[in-house]
Amino acid sequence: MLDLGPYLLGVAQVLALAGLAGLGGAAARRRLVPELSGASATLAATVLALSLLVFAAEVLGAFGLFEPLPHLLLVGAMALAAHRRWPPPERTSGRRLLGIDGLGIYAAFLAVLLLAGMADDVHQRLDTGMTGFDSTWYHAPFAAGFFQSGDTWGLHHIAPQFLAWFYPANGEIFHAIGMNAFGRDLVSPWLNVAWMLGCLFAAWCIGRPFRCGWLSAMLVFFVLIVPALADQAGEARNDVVGLFFLLASVAIALAAATDEAGRQRSLSIGAVAVAGLSAGLAAGTKLNLLMPAAVLVLGMAAIAPVGRKPRFMGAALAGALAGGGYWYLRNLAHTGNPLPWFDDLGPLSLPAPSQELGGREQHSVLGYLTDGSVWSDWLLPGLHHGLGGLWPLLLGLAALGIGLGLGPRAAPMARVAALAALAAALAWLVAPTSASGPAGAPHGFESGLRYLVPALALGAALLAVSPSLLARLKVGPAWERPWQPPLPRWGSAAVACLLLAVAIAAGYLVQREYLRDRYAHPSFTTPGLDAAFEWATPISGARIATTSTRQYPLFGTDLSNRVEFMGEERPHGGFVPPATCRAWRRLLAEGDYDYVVASRDRIEPGKPPYPETARWTEGPGATVVLRKPPTVVFRLSGQLDASSCSS
Repeated sequence: MLDLGPYLLGVAQVLALAGLAGLGGAAARRRLVPELSGASATLAATVLALSLLVFAAEVLGAFGLFEPLPHLLLVGAMALAAHRRWPPPERTSGRRLLGIDGLGIYAAFLAVLLLAGMADDVHQRLDTGMTGFDSTWYHAPFAAGFFQSGDTWGLHHIAPQFLAWFYPANGEIFHAIGMNAFGRDLVSPWLNVAWMLGCLFAAWCIGRPFRCGWLSAMLVFFVLIVPALADQAGEARNDVVGLFFLLASVAIALAAATDEAGRQRSLSIGAVAVAGLSAGLAAGTKLNLLMPAAVLVLGMAAIAPVGRKPRFMGAALAGALAGGGYWYLRNLAHTGNPLPWFDDLGPLSLPAPSQELGGREQHSVLGYLTDGSVWSDWLLPGLHHGLGGLWPLLLGLAALGIGLGLGPRAAPMARVAALAALAAALAWLVAPTSASGPAGAPHGFESGLRYLVPALALGAALLAVSPSLLARLKVGPAWERPWQPPLPRWGSAAVACLLLAVAIAAGYLVQREYLRDRYAHPSFTTPGLDAAFEWATPISGARIATTSTRQYPLFGTDLSNRVEFMGEERPHGGFVPPATCRAWRRLLAEGDYDYVVASRDRIEPGKPPYPETARWTEGPGATVVLRKPPTVVFRLSGQLDASSCSS
């Protein structure tokens, strides 16, 4: 656990970063989209504030300087520069400043329901640590790697599956910021709770210009609680991070294109830049959001007034590149290809790693569309389990929303959003991991439904703003019922400070229990790996080589262990496991490791209980610390003699 002093220092750093970024985001919002007010203005300022945190981390990380003090100073410098250039206007009412308008009380009720649904999952992770496969495979290791090295530009190699070290990592930046503050992952189990609530708020903002924020929030709420997203709370998965930025992009653009009376107006160039920034942040978080983000960027330029299209395209592209271009530029620098998963673009041949993607066998939903047996055995049951028993209704409502969004009565920006939803659905349909698994047995289909969620959420939100539906609901001024804070502004501030103090005190007590129980008695993988994770929990400052795809628990409680998947670098950013004993021992010598965790990812009948790398490690200089199928942990006391290898 952390003592009170380091804990309060971490809290102070988080609050300082949040305050400075918020200051800069609010100032930039006033300059770029002054036409927004209330909740929409708050959302735009939030996106800009989050982009400051990400941008500062990327700039510093490009030089290996993403560390607590430099990050705080750079965020502060950018925020203060923005604030001095664009000072605040005359005093605004608390209600307008905080965005508590319209039917916000109903959104608050939905937020309480959402929190209640996530509470058990978060509680479990506080008892065990993050246990999700993707969290322990690459999300949390990326964040820990950023925290340890201060480097976001280099490739953080992990298990060679799906070329995952090329994935965009905006979401992992926020976990690394928490690690920088506390030297622990205290913030990580809570982040997706905040992102979920952010998705709900962005959904409300989509409907707000049409006086139906309550309806858009409610419809998206039912998307957020589908079983396919049940593994987000308490974990480091980034699906809801990308979803927030995608919804926010649409919400900001719709609000900027609609005046206070609900009439349509042309987008301003500032609104296009901010909406493009949010779309870029989405694409810089998840690969599957690259297509809908591109549609939003191109669509906003397409609906611009004649003669202003080039300027709007430039603003949208600049915003998108600022939000997500860093990771694709990094890939380009390392491989000569921003998307190394593809080695050709039509007739154009592109450099890419010459290796199999690995992991599950690749299949798309598109490839199974006409396969009746796969539908009956896998796809229909997967839809039921992944989207809930009312999945036909959910799909139908989303499809109806997209269809109405493309209709003749829809606002131009709503049509762009509907096209983005279609692009998200198409990205899921053709993705090689949307129905992964052996041919005819797509085990990964149910999990892959989370890639369909952006299309469902956008479709549901667009249904709420459909002119046909709004006319039937007779939405009008009577529906806009402002909620006035029961206390004066100073009283509300006092209550907020009191609640913050209570949260800080409660956090100190919670972190004591969390750090005591985190991976203390794991039971989420094979017996051998569980034992290795428990062994590594108290280890500190060690260099650990591993062959396990799951590696995050090996970083230890204080995240000071340097954990590396054993592999050899190949041209164009390739990374493959060593094929021979000599290569294995050479890598161990080069890495100067203290321990080796040689393990399979699972126990497979008919195969040896331990991997071949365990045999390659045995000998003088390697002492067995733990042996339990399928894992052997060695302590290294000297270099292993490669000449004794038989291969």
